[in-house]
Amino acid sequence: MRARFLATVLPLTALLSTVAGCSAPRAQKAAPVERQRVSDAPASSPLQPTSNIIVAAVDKVGPAVVRIDTVKRTLNPLGGIFGQGPTIQRQQGQGSGFITRSDGVLLTNAHVVDGAAEVGVTLPDGRSFSGKVLGADPLTDVAVVKVVAAGLPVAPLGDSSKVRPGEWAIAIGNPLGLDNTVTAGIISAIQRTNAVGEGQRVPYLQTDAAVNPGNSGGPLINDRGQVIGINTAIRQAPGAGLSFAIPINIARKIAAQIMERGYASHPYIGVRLEALTPQLAREINSSTDQCRLPEVNGVVVVDVMAGSPAAQGGIKPCDLIETVAGEAVKNPSEVQLAIDQAQIGQPLAITVQRSGGVVRLSVRPANLPRQQ
Repeated sequence: MRARFLATVLPLTALLSTVAGCSAPRAQKAAPVERQRVSDAPASSPLQPTSNIIVAAVDKVGPAVVRIDTVKRTLNPLGGIFGQGPTIQRQQGQGSGFITRSDGVLLTNAHVVDGAAEVGVTLPDGRSFSGKVLGADPLTDVAVVKVVAAGLPVAPLGDSSKVRPGEWAIAIGNPLGLDNTVTAGIISAIQRTNAVGEGQRVPYLQTDAAVNPGNSGGPLINDRGQVIGINTAIRQAPGAGLSFAIPINIARKIAAQIMERGYASHPYIGVRLEALTPQLAREINSSTDQCRLPEVNGVVVVDVMAGSPAAQGGIKPCDLIETVAGEAVKNPSEVQLAIDQAQIGQPLAITVQRSGGVVRLSVRPANLPRQQ
């Protein structure tokens, strides 16, 4: 199975796939988008307590959830149907977002607004604004958009570090052209670090709340009406029923950096890691005299970038990483998460096993070079 991202793309003549920035999302087939007006539901029996909880939560956040319409302009080198030279093709897309400040700051996914020449923002009350992308971070798939307005409704932000499996998870967005759609499920898991694909540095929230193309950038909220995540991807497999959200604590941190300087910084040390197993250890030991690895499960360094913080700090290929910042690590994802939480330029304690002995090292993470 592989994950796909949820923005909906609408070219003028045919539906195309949407491509996310850098190595984060992969291209996907966009679902047809049709504006529909849903008729009023018939009178129903009094709401049960659980229903009341969800209704109250949606009432708090719903007015701040927006539809984002984008236009990308791409060069068509083949020209038009009448044989004229290269032409500019307009490609329309759609996603969701939510307002975090009453003066018009909102969050969405980076892949929703990636490469957009025009960004339109529409509120549930019908008001529409032209948006400006203040910045986008492909590594976390977070983007900040600004509209010129005042007194807008704001979505309360929660604390994603307190989220636990089994809690209510409510998604609000604009899937398949159906504005202001609400679906509910539970938090299925937390810290899913390998859920979406290579290039992503996010411990995702996993939920079974139904999300579809167009939900990208919309909020995942708890039963108290607080945003706990940004919906970003679904598993691309028949009947998978899995979706993933960026924890709001990470999104808030990235957004603050974007607001301050237009981009986000990410610490790195410059190593390539592999999950070590007894079988892999035997294969490595039999193929080279350079490594003598214990036949255990763990994290092994397979490459160190020349001149990197890791090289300067003394990390070597074949080192078995045991702890980072004093915490035991069992797989490469845990090492990456620990590095992500480190301070750029500040000493980071790393303990490795080397040639049967324990070596304690100090590495100063640097700022990951930005992709242009």
